[in-house]
Amino acid sequence: MRFAKRMEQFEEGVFSELLAMKKGKEEAGTTVIDLSVGTPNIPPAECIRRTLADAARDPRQYVYAISDTPELQQAVVQWYARRYGVTLNPETQVASLLGSQEGLTHIALSIVDSGDTVLVPDPCYPAFSCGPMIAGARLCRMPLKKENDYLIDFDAIPEKDAKAAKMMVVSYPNNPTASVAPDWFYEKLIAFAKKYDIIVVHDNAYSELVFDGKSCGSFLKFPGAMDVGVEFNSLSKTYGMAGARVGFCLGNAEIVGMLKKLKSNMDYGMFLPIQNAAAEAITGEQSCVARTCAAYEKRRNLLCELFDKLGWHFEKPAATMFVWAAVPASYGTDDRRFARDLLNQAGVLVTPGSAFGPAGCGHVRMALVQDEKALQEAAERMSKTEIFN
Repeated sequence: MRFAKRMEQFEEGVFSELLAMKKGKEEAGTTVIDLSVGTPNIPPAECIRRTLADAARDPRQYVYAISDTPELQQAVVQWYARRYGVTLNPETQVASLLGSQEGLTHIALSIVDSGDTVLVPDPCYPAFSCGPMIAGARLCRMPLKKENDYLIDFDAIPEKDAKAAKMMVVSYPNNPTASVAPDWFYEKLIAFAKKYDIIVVHDNAYSELVFDGKSCGSFLKFPGAMDVGVEFNSLSKTYGMAGARVGFCLGNAEIVGMLKKLKSNMDYGMFLPIQNAAAEAITGEQSCVARTCAAYEKRRNLLCELFDKLGWHFEKPAATMFVWAAVPASYGTDDRRFARDLLNQAGVLVTPGSAFGPAGCGHVRMALVQDEKALQEAAERMSKTEIFN
């Protein structure tokens, strides 16, 4: 059999690889404490689950959705006006997605041609680079450095790459580094995009998971943002709807329209009961958002405290549901060996930072997806390993 040459540039997805490692340990009798995949264990609020269940019992809901319902479109517009102070046209500036990852992966197909240049952060969530790679783009990686607070350094982007770039992916609060961007960064981003005629794709999935009393807004609220780009948002983490696969692309009408056109040839829209549940989530009672953020902040504090006592020191993340940490010095930059040793010796699974790009080498990402009891057990197990002794 012969397959597409484009697949030669891909390896098995890191999370599939980690799942296989986890299954192997479990089959050998080890209970694995999984801190690798950012799959939330905080369920949706009761009102969201009830809305979904009631709609799912209605036999009329099982037709093709084809497109977004007017109710969902209006709900998104109300949500962005209330939460972010952003005004959107429900028909031209909003597109639902089967999870934001689906849209982030596909949008490059509607923007770039084979050989075009796309600027991506390094490290970055794999979908940011995989989508452009599927489209045949040439990646230009923008290193996120600790000394720059993991912000993109626009001045360090080579002039030839800036001129060639057709699209750039930006994500703050950032996955995996958990950094947050100040206002001046977005102003500089928009000026950079206008100067070089680059389409900005901004991922804003973690804007509600910001800690220590601080808050985060939307890229789209800044003057000129609508001229140059779109924002992706998700209900996976904020509302616990990860498995329901709900995301949105919002902003520049022309870019949103091209993604809609592409998707009209690929799928039949979001399951209607899930559209109902999504509308309930973003327009209903919002106390669940604060509770979710508080739960992740509490887990962050505990994990950092426990691991600090082990002698593994790193900064507390300012946002997201992730902790980004350099591996112990004895491992140098070999994050994959550290992750294997941690799994084999303690039954604790983390994601090697190199899975997020070359600049991630020597780091691991840990997801705050276990409760306090599990985090305490993880630290207890780790205290007995050769790694921390």
